[in-house]
Amino acid sequence: MNIIIITGASSGLGVEFALQLDNVFQNIDEIWLVARRKKEMLEVAQYLEHTTRVLDMDVTDEKQMERFARLLADEKPVIRMLVNCAGYGIMGEFSASNISEELGMIDVNCRALTQMTYLCIPYMRKNSRIIQLASSAAFLPQPNFAVYAATKSYVYSFSRALNQELRSKGIYVTAVCPGPVDTPFFDIAEKTGSTLAVKKLTIVRADHVVERAIADSYHRHEKSVYSAWIRSFDIAAKVLPHRVVLELMRFLK
Repeated sequence: MNIIIITGASSGLGVEFALQLDNVFQNIDEIWLVARRKKEMLEVAQYLEHTTRVLDMDVTDEKQMERFARLLADEKPVIRMLVNCAGYGIMGEFSASNISEELGMIDVNCRALTQMTYLCIPYMRKNSRIIQLASSAAFLPQPNFAVYAATKSYVYSFSRALNQELRSKGIYVTAVCPGPVDTPFFDIAEKTGSTLAVKKLTIVRADHVVERAIADSYHRHEKSVYSAWIRSFDIAAKVLPHRVVLELMRFLK
């Protein structure tokens, strides 16, 4: 049985990946949607042509992840694609933040993504793909978004290294590094702070980001960056000293 697994599949980019991958792949038997909100995933499943399995689970809950591992062991699927979209961000000064929410970001964005990837790799075959949702925030530190940016730097670094490790097996990993995307992400992120106005000028559509990510994954690219603005930011983060960019960001606040 050939399957696609998508985490964070109840909203935002996770939903968009489900909709687009449903049309792209013809040799897939099932799409597995993974998220906490079952109702939303059932609504998404109504629009998919492929047989869809809805797994309402918390990827940070160890017991639920153990059950997921047993499900893989019992079903023994061939995972053609894993898309790790589960994650969230919280803006605001770290010292004034809710520490439970900050630690929760690390759990979801880093720990759960790492564990899900580890559990799925043994069921992948030649030409399988892994898509990891990083962010352009991974390119340099982000004041007032400190933990989120750090978690996405982890995802970006982890994905690039893993891509090299798995190439000999014909498995390819792509880190998706979008800037602001028109999704419910900011509904959560801005409850304790606000993003730079200049960032909101660069906001892009979710379907465009996902379309580029799928194409970059197909072409075995280790990184997917959509829009000229974010590609320019990526270059600037490489060329300019980070302290200069950080000072500029402080000035623009």
